[in-house]
Amino acid sequence: AGMAVQVTVLPSPRCLFDDPVQICVAGLLPQQAVTLRASLVDESGELFQAHAHYRAGSSGELDLSRSPALGGSYSGVEPMGLLWSLQSKAPYKRLAKRNVLTPFCVDFEVYEGHGDMSHLLGKCTNERWFIGEGVKRISVREGRLKATLFLPPGPGPFPGLIDLYGSGGGLVEYRASLLASRGFVTLALAYMAFEDLPAMPEILELDYFEEAVNFLQKQQQVKDTGIGVLGLSKGADLALSMATFIPGIKAAVSISGSGFNSFIPLRVDGFTVPPHPYDLGRMKISDESGLADFSDVLDDHRDPATWDCRIPMERSLAKFLFLSGLDDTNWKSDVYCQDAVQRLQQHGREVEFCCYSGAGHLLEPPYLPLCQASIHKVLGVFVHWGGQWREHAKAQEDAWHRIQDFFWQHL
Repeated sequence: AGMAVQVTVLPSPRCLFDDPVQICVAGLLPQQAVTLRASLVDESGELFQAHAHYRAGSSGELDLSRSPALGGSYSGVEPMGLLWSLQSKAPYKRLAKRNVLTPFCVDFEVYEGHGDMSHLLGKCTNERWFIGEGVKRISVREGRLKATLFLPPGPGPFPGLIDLYGSGGGLVEYRASLLASRGFVTLALAYMAFEDLPAMPEILELDYFEEAVNFLQKQQQVKDTGIGVLGLSKGADLALSMATFIPGIKAAVSISGSGFNSFIPLRVDGFTVPPHPYDLGRMKISDESGLADFSDVLDDHRDPATWDCRIPMERSLAKFLFLSGLDDTNWKSDVYCQDAVQRLQQHGREVEFCCYSGAGHLLEPPYLPLCQASIHKVLGVFVHWGGQWREHAKAQEDAWHRIQDFFWQHL
């Protein structure tokens, strides 16, 4: 029987969710065929799994950062493939963390052969946390604000960020808690479909977002050089509006967003930015999958009749970073991104942007698996988000580094 098979996660079995790890197996026979499986149970009890076939080296070991997978959920050398290819048995499930104070535990198991996974050889567990050692989580219900503040350990001062998710609403904390673990004071801000905030507000008030900026600026640990804001989807155009109309914002990141105000009117001092015209009658529901396709819902953004919905970003002194996936099937974020970048460049503004081929709408922190389709919490339909597994995973890794570098540079 030789030595027992050992599975190890380096540098440590406990890490942050956005940390890459090295998965190693020792004690196999030379050239032995094995299957590695990763399993994770989310907070609702949904099981996500991935598996890949490998062959041990001549000394009976495997290192996923060097050994190629020969098939399964992915193939080739993919050190983190077992994480980014996790998938649930039930279709259209999105892996998201609700309670950031507990980790996701990922079991890595090694089975004999490339067949039925009946003979377990060894296993270990990787605890993947969304909140770093010493990061404080503070619930904020001050004035109208519904938010959660994350403070990195130590006196700082740290750059301050406001983090906005999309039109699914709710108070989404896991990206904010990871950013705080990387050294940013981060305020995750809810603005719809949460507690007594309406699921589909008739209007959004810029005042509310300004209140969040003022709250963040008052925190002792926050640097006084200006605030950053990042948003995904609807949250992205709100981030751009904040950078345009609120003087304290120095840097804004748009993820899968647009340069116009979408879906809900935005009241700014003394005037309202109307929503870009749309018609839900143009939504297409696939007969096969039952998934909704929103890509034709919005009127053409090149039509001057829609231009009063544009966010006048060129007036802003903030720095901008746009990230979009070329395989976003929710809406044409690559086209909207190009349009926004062109407008800024025409006004002589420097702007950074990155379009990722094969990436879908939901560009998340790295190693969260691609969600190609899931239920939209507010609209109650299953939405097709797009993305190809491997390309999307690579895009998430790259985008995460770009976002942090951008904020460190400009804040």
